[in-house]
Amino acid sequence: MEGVPVLVTDLGLILAAAAVVTLIFKKLKQPLVLGYIVAGFFVSPHMPYTESVVDEADISVWANIGVIFMLFSLGLEFSFKKITKMGAAPIIAAVTIVFCMMVLGSCVGHVFGWSDMDCVFLGGMLAMSSTTIIYKAFDDMGLFQQKFTSLVMSVLILEDILAIVLMVMLSAFAGEGELSGGQVALSVLKIAFYVLIWFLFGIFLVPLLLRKLRGIINDETLLILSIALCLGMAIFSTKVGFSSAFGAFIMGSILAETIEVEKIERVFNPVKNLFGAVFFVSVGMLVEPKIIVEYSVPIVILVLTIVVGHAVFSTFAYFISGQSLNNAVKCGFSMAQIGEFAFIIASLGLSLKVISPHLYPVVVAVSVITTFLTPYMIKLATPAYEHLERRIPDKWLDVLNKLTISSPSLSDGATQWKSYLVKLLKLVVIYSVICVAIILFMYTVGGPFVNSLLPEPWSSLLSAVIALMLMAPFLRAIAVKKLRDEDYRRLWDESFLNRLPLIFTILVRWAVAMLFVFSVVSIFSDQFGLAILFAIALIIFIFIVKSKSLKKSGESIEKRFFENLGAREKYQQEKYTGARRQFGHSRLVNRDIHISTITIPDHSFCVGRSLHDLHFGTRFGVHVSSIIRGSYRINIPGGKNILFPNDVINVVGTDSELSKFSKAITDSESFVERKYDDMKVLSIELSSRCPFLGKTIADSGLRDIYKCMALGLDNGKEQLTPIDKQRPFAEGDILFLVGEETKVKELALLM
Repeated sequence: MEGVPVLVTDLGLILAAAAVVTLIFKKLKQPLVLGYIVAGFFVSPHMPYTESVVDEADISVWANIGVIFMLFSLGLEFSFKKITKMGAAPIIAAVTIVFCMMVLGSCVGHVFGWSDMDCVFLGGMLAMSSTTIIYKAFDDMGLFQQKFTSLVMSVLILEDILAIVLMVMLSAFAGEGELSGGQVALSVLKIAFYVLIWFLFGIFLVPLLLRKLRGIINDETLLILSIALCLGMAIFSTKVGFSSAFGAFIMGSILAETIEVEKIERVFNPVKNLFGAVFFVSVGMLVEPKIIVEYSVPIVILVLTIVVGHAVFSTFAYFISGQSLNNAVKCGFSMAQIGEFAFIIASLGLSLKVISPHLYPVVVAVSVITTFLTPYMIKLATPAYEHLERRIPDKWLDVLNKLTISSPSLSDGATQWKSYLVKLLKLVVIYSVICVAIILFMYTVGGPFVNSLLPEPWSSLLSAVIALMLMAPFLRAIAVKKLRDEDYRRLWDESFLNRLPLIFTILVRWAVAMLFVFSVVSIFSDQFGLAILFAIALIIFIFIVKSKSLKKSGESIEKRFFENLGAREKYQQEKYTGARRQFGHSRLVNRDIHISTITIPDHSFCVGRSLHDLHFGTRFGVHVSSIIRGSYRINIPGGKNILFPNDVINVVGTDSELSKFSKAITDSESFVERKYDDMKVLSIELSSRCPFLGKTIADSGLRDIYKCMALGLDNGKEQLTPIDKQRPFAEGDILFLVGEETKVKELALLM
């Protein structure tokens, strides 16, 4: 008999250990991430008293898949549109925190005498707070109804994005050994270019694909398609010099803009959990007790660096982003830990063989300690602020709480110029990037393919024609789109002095479009002189500008893109009508009353009960304004409305009331298991003792009294005889019933 492969044995051992340990951690109300790490330590070769994983190389492959799927899942929760709506405050806070903590971490590494590469990677690890751990802490402590938590989560999203960029930068840094300022700028531009290209083409093509398949796709095929798109982008990302995880994140963020994202998250979540567990277990397998003992002093110092560094720098970052000192302290103290991205960055360093082996277990130990400290740091925020409040003079405190970042006021003319130039810059940059992508595609893929089919010069001619046809709608947009924009007309009419700069902007746009046309026709420089090539480019440019069909094509492409980009938001607006509008949002906020969204878990005490029976108003002081069930919404529900598992409810109340309500409604300990007997089919012959002889089925009380359902009468044939509603039961009738086993047996005893 063929034996079980080593990979299957190792995987079984990993999942068994993870299941046992995480159940214990769940009972202790600790983050499951820590449970996975502990489970990994138990199955590692460093633990002599338990069974160990045999082939760590295979597990490493599974762990790498876990990283890809985790970042894909992170992308599904991310939205480019959300980032643009956040404003400056989260961006300022995130950039400040990451920069300060990276510098601090690198300096501490140099104090230990570690190598430059270790210090750079250490700074990157210490800069990234854990989204998973902070989310879990807020959830366990019932703080999601507090207003400061939304800002913290926004900053964490931005930190995750910066972590992705940082991984790409560290990969380049590791490959080059050192990076100059020019190389850093080039790397950032390369990242921005590919992200923009992937996003533009992805938003245009992926929703179109899903829309075409919507009628035939189900959960199974949606899962397979999502994983295929994820891995396809991961592979493509590696082909252009980025990490596979980066590509997976980009594909997730593209799918996040589709209306299918909620279904994708639901079907993909078990896959993410499985491979994520393998990754975190593999992290725990690298923990060596002797290294932790040997580096105990650096571990303690790094823990203090994170705790003190975030308490100071994160509070400062939130403060300069415009938060009050109280909110800044709460936000800053919440960030004092490292987590999953520290492990991913450490894994990157090990895979590139540029960091010392001891750095990984040291970072894991630091993460475990800071994770345990996270709830205490959050609780410490209020006493810390009160201490500061007592020490700072009242006048200073009043000034500090009124400080916000504000831009200097601009004159109307300056504002109009700014609006016009910003729109113009966006237009030229976006369409120029698309044109560059088309040229690169023809240069690397399309051109060689055409060359394999046709001889020169026909292959070059066909390649140039294809490139110009693909670029034409975008070249026309660069040259003439929005030439009569409202800001443009206002500036033109306002002052004669504005006209020369406006004409200059038009000439710049024409020059950019001409440059692209000329770059394509320049492949014929061997056959024609510069003057002839310029004339050809000019003729093509004039044709593109004057073509009405290209104008329609460009407008159609742009319309489709923005429809796809806004599809999810439009779908959600139709699905979840703005409940805040019903209550006058600004007035409620001023009175510390606001609306919170809570999902009813399967185990909640309120499942299957009506709002009238639950008495949320008298018990918690909150009121349910809406119940959302799938695509169905009940606004201002009545007392007879019953709550079901996974219902989304909009609840109105204060911070403290909503926190108390959220904790109660999601508390698993309030769940009392309901036991039901199995259903059973039984045939019973009615005797003279039968309590419903002479009664019709309606009068018998089978449903109401005995909780059973009559299926029919046995007539000696294969099919049962349906029961006539007017026929009374008679002695000797053989009645087939279905009901709970105990109820059916109780009824049988009465016969």
